[in-house]
Amino acid sequence: MTARYFDVVVLGRSLGALSAASLLARRDFRVLLLGQGQRPPSYEYERFRLKRRAFTLLFGSSPLWSRLLHELAQSPRFRRMATPLDPMFVVSSGGRHLEVPPEMELFQREVDREFPEVRQLVDELYATIAPINAAVDAVFEKDAVWPPGTLWERIETRRAASTLPLVRGAETDLLSKFPIGHPYREIVTLPPLFASSLLASGDYLPPLALARLHGSWTRGIQALERGEDELEEFLLERIEAHGGECRLGDRAASLVLRMGKIAGVREEGEEEITGTSAVVTDLSGEAIAELSGGEGISPGARRDWPRLTASAGRFVVSLVVKKRALPDPLGVEAFLTARAGAHPDPRRPAVHLQRLDGPDDESTLVAETVLPLRGPLTVLEAREAVMATLREHLPFLDPHVLVIDSPHDGLPLIDNSRGAPREMDRIHLSGTSPGPEPMQWLWNVEPAGYLDLGGEPIRGPIPGTYLVGSTVLPALGQEGQLLAAWGAARIITHKDKGRQKMRRQMWTKIET
Repeated sequence: MTARYFDVVVLGRSLGALSAASLLARRDFRVLLLGQGQRPPSYEYERFRLKRRAFTLLFGSSPLWSRLLHELAQSPRFRRMATPLDPMFVVSSGGRHLEVPPEMELFQREVDREFPEVRQLVDELYATIAPINAAVDAVFEKDAVWPPGTLWERIETRRAASTLPLVRGAETDLLSKFPIGHPYREIVTLPPLFASSLLASGDYLPPLALARLHGSWTRGIQALERGEDELEEFLLERIEAHGGECRLGDRAASLVLRMGKIAGVREEGEEEITGTSAVVTDLSGEAIAELSGGEGISPGARRDWPRLTASAGRFVVSLVVKKRALPDPLGVEAFLTARAGAHPDPRRPAVHLQRLDGPDDESTLVAETVLPLRGPLTVLEAREAVMATLREHLPFLDPHVLVIDSPHDGLPLIDNSRGAPREMDRIHLSGTSPGPEPMQWLWNVEPAGYLDLGGEPIRGPIPGTYLVGSTVLPALGQEGQLLAAWGAARIITHKDKGRQKMRRQMWTKIET
């Protein structure tokens, strides 16, 4: 027996892990959250605060997020925290500069200015995407498990998904009317590629995922003042407010099984076992199996587990620059591509750029590109390739750069803040490792998962484990993690009949 016991142990600090932990803590489960070695969104060098990954709050308009906030009784507070972006994003490509504002009339003027030849096709495209996203909203408002596991879940989810468009097996190209090679195709497809965790062959995304993710970028984006750090603090506060315990610096070294089921976790550096009957994690199924030493894997998982391959990663370069180097039309969210009509050059990759203005005359730029693991560009060359794209679009950048770094290549940080550039070894950075850190992976799923959106099931390969990370519904990105978190919390809650009865009888706070 163990003296320490939690109803649920959550491993990880991603959106899916934090959301699942906050829901379960709100539902009176005793929750322990372990960071599992995952690092925070930001790290520091002297007075500079750098980002190890880009973060865009794309799930703000999702009914899943609204449902989670409602259950946590935090809707009014989050509305005060979030600020709408205007423009939502901009695209700059070889002399063309398109802003995408929230107002449809202003957006139509932008299209008339830059792409008058396809104005009618653009109108038809958004007339198609809008009802698709309305239908998806109506489906995701229903309480179901995505992707389903048991027979009853399959019946329930199939009933909910019966009204989903673009999932009947027929190939649907939303851009079929646009001329081949037209630059507006890139405007439609590029933002979803940076929002999805799925990377299929040929940069192909399923039509429903393309419509949903592009809709997330164009239905109104919100931003938090301190980005992902603020979102993480918000969810951690909710977990602790409902009695959960958060230890982001700790990790589970192994899983403890009894009779083939989860009985606890052994924390790193601890001799005593922490007992639990459920482990929720944003790790992959393969990583969970490694924690158990390959023991306890169910026969069904050994036979039917899907194959997920990390085929690419999001390579991030973080810069601190003087504001005068940045043009005002750059916007908070931007996509920078090669010159229109130019032959694709891997040393000038497409870049998603975020601009985070500080209180003084400095801004932090977070530039990310999709880096295939088997491609012409290596990790050691990626930083310079990203900088080449930035220099092409921001010709006055170099004299005003104070700091350049990437957490993924292990190369020294470049410090220009004292005039002459200096290479600073990574041991001088706070909150980062001395060597290269892994990128956020993009997954290739074989065979294609549920409705071409899914990857791994929510129920992990070991009974009592549940997956809520990017591997469950990779095609949907952040919203996929929310779906997985809600599904895992629903499964665990339904297994505890006593708490179900108590929750039905208790007086719950109603938001006004």
